[in-house]
Formats: sequence, C-alpha cells, structure tokens
Amino acid sequence: MDPMKAITQQTLGGPEVLVVSEVDRPTPLPTEVLVRVHAAGVNPVDWKSRAGGGMAGVLGDPPFILGWDVSGVVEEVGFGVTTVKPGDEVYGMPWFPRAASAYAEYVTAPSRQFALKPANLSHVEAAALPLAVLTAWQALVDTAHVSAGQRVLVHAAAGGVGHLAVQIAKAKGAHVIGTASAGKHEFLKSIGADEVVDYTAVRFEDVVSDVDVVIDLVGGDNAIRSVGVLKPDGILVAVPSGLQEGVAEAAAKAGVRSTPFLVEPDGAALTEIAGLVADGKIKVQIEAVLPLADAGKAHELGEAGRSTGKIVLSVVE
Repeated sequence: MDPMKAITQQTLGGPEVLVVSEVDRPTPLPTEVLVRVHAAGVNPVDWKSRAGGGMAGVLGDPPFILGWDVSGVVEEVGFGVTTVKPGDEVYGMPWFPRAASAYAEYVTAPSRQFALKPANLSHVEAAALPLAVLTAWQALVDTAHVSAGQRVLVHAAAGGVGHLAVQIAKAKGAHVIGTASAGKHEFLKSIGADEVVDYTAVRFEDVVSDVDVVIDLVGGDNAIRSVGVLKPDGILVAVPSGLQEGVAEAAAKAGVRSTPFLVEPDGAALTEIAGLVADGKIKVQIEAVLPLADAGKAHELGEAGRSTGKIVLSVVE
C-alpha cells in the first residue's frame, strides 16, 4: 500500500489529540473514486466528534480520521464509474455520518456522493461548502419546501450553515430574517438578509412573528421559543441535536410542525448548488485557512464560537 499523510487521533479529547500520521492510502472499490484532497472543510461536528460527542458513536472508538468536507481532483475511478473521470475537480461530503476521513491526502467514496466543483471557486472555497450548504439546502428545500414569498427565520445566521441558508432562502424568493450579534449585521445584509435581529439585545420572539419556516442552528431553548413565531402549519427544522424535550409537544399544541434533521450525502444537490454558485447567488465566507498539520488549531478557532463563515484546512499548498 502507498502511504499518505493524515490527521489521526488515538484517543478522544481536546485539540491536542489530533496528530499528523502516515497511513495507507485507500483504494477505490467498484463505483468509488479516489480523490486527491486539495482542501478539507472543518465543521462543528468535527470537534464535537473528536471530544466524544457529535458522530463519535457512529465512528466508533479511536483511532480514526475526522473530516467530511472535501475538494480535490479525481485520481482514479473504480469499475462502473461513469459520472466523473481522472483529472476532474470535484467536491463533496462523502459517507456522512460514517467516517469519510477527509483530513488526509486522499479519500475514497461512491462517485455519486461528489459533484463537479464550481469552476469559479478555488479548492479552499469549495471545501468550505459541502456539509454546510447541504445542511442548509436539505433543511430548506427538501424538508421545509421553502417557496417564494414565505418568511424564513434563520438562527445563527452568520455561521457556517447560517450564512448559506440565508442565501438559499433568498435564491428561492423568501423574505429572510436572521439572528446574529450586532457586529455581524452588515455582513448579513450584504448577503441578502431582509431583517436582522440582535439576539443579545432583544428576545427574537418579541420582534419576529408570522414566520413560515424556522431553521434553528442553535439548539437548547431556542427551538421551543421559536414555536411561537411560526404561522399555523409553519415548520421548525431543528438542526444541531434534534428536537429537545417538549418541542414536538409544544409545536403540535400550537398547530405547527417540527422535525429533527441530519444532513446526508447528495451529489445531485451539489450539482444544482454549483449552478447557483456560478450565478453568484451563493457565496461562501471563509473565516480562516490553515495547513493540514494545524488541524488542532483549526478546532481551537472553531470551538471559540466567534467565526463568521467557515474554517478550511489546505492539504495541497
């Protein structure tokens, strides 16, 4: 087996458990592709899983390699692959919630979990998209069926998923309200938010009402407080950790819908999203780019909770 560099962890714990290691390069099975990773996105589920939360229960006991967001170049294709060929630039969120092992020089995954990278994006920009943009897309388009003229409330609107949800909702013709601290309001207006609420200054439920869709990216009591701002038959999509206790009951009593949510790999959706990116309707905000070896520092930055947009690891300099 050919060796490659990857960020591995031998135990659950803090960012310091992430270390550069040499491991065997994977080999694609039939219908799979081998992708040379140029950049890997960093998401909250990464650092939660590293510490024992998130998808740690799916990944199993360490050692494992974190990461799901990939942008790179197809190096080799397995038998039966017809959608991409060696040399194609692709992006994707393979295998989620099972291990994709994206913090590495190479990954293998089913070909249809990738899509051709938007031509107008660098690999760093493309790697910032898949998990966050698929979360926003599947929550808004596939789950809430957002449509023109609807009112959409996005909590944590300036974050990695939130700023993409704002843009997708706008692209679908919705009126978008976002919650964020005051320092992020101008950014949110610049990407299309119609109204912005400073959650540190007011309770959002005191100033927001008659909403068709709530995308809750915060969790905790935020979800149950959101029930009251929905129109009859409106929908609350609870992203971070499912529906907290009492939320479904409160929603049913109020005559609104509520649902837990978890993102899935979807190359077809990424192809459609690439079109919106090419048209300038979706732009990804990059907070920081670090080399692969600094994965621990990337986690520290993300866990501080002050990022606007995404953190990305550059694998190919």
